[in-house]
Amino acid sequence: MHTVISARPARPAPRRRWVAGAVALALTATCAGAHDAPKPDAKAEAQLTKLLAGRVAGPPVDCIALGSTQQSTIIPHTAIVYDNGSTLYVNRPNGAETLDDDDILVTKIWGSQLCRLDIVHLVDRGSRMESGFVGLESFVPYKRAPKDGTHGR
Repeated sequence: MHTVISARPARPAPRRRWVAGAVALALTATCAGAHDAPKPDAKAEAQLTKLLAGRVAGPPVDCIALGSTQQSTIIPHTAIVYDNGSTLYVNRPNGAETLDDDDILVTKIWGSQLCRLDIVHLVDRGSRMESGFVGLESFVPYKRAPKDGTHGR
């Protein structure tokens, strides 16, 4: 019987290397994200403020009915506004910094509502190629302020 002794240390199992790499990548992304938080886009915020002029914010909701949604508007790098007739719903999704007003929004719907945590894929209007995605957050409803100044009292 022969015993072979190798001077090379044993290589970690491929799965362990993958897990270690994933943990290192996650830590790097977390640390980088803490210092590189997207800065508000003043021009986009002004566009959103103009769109919401004369409206009052209500409490956030997790879902909106799509049947009565008439259109959606992208506020670049900031938000998606869903027009539901008398109410505008503002969603500031995760990944909003990738929003471009020339994107086409593509959403797979499971039912009749658009909800928090749904994924919206972004398709470049020129190339028709997918250019990214955003994850929806809560929707903030904005209704027209009453003209008598009572705010619904």
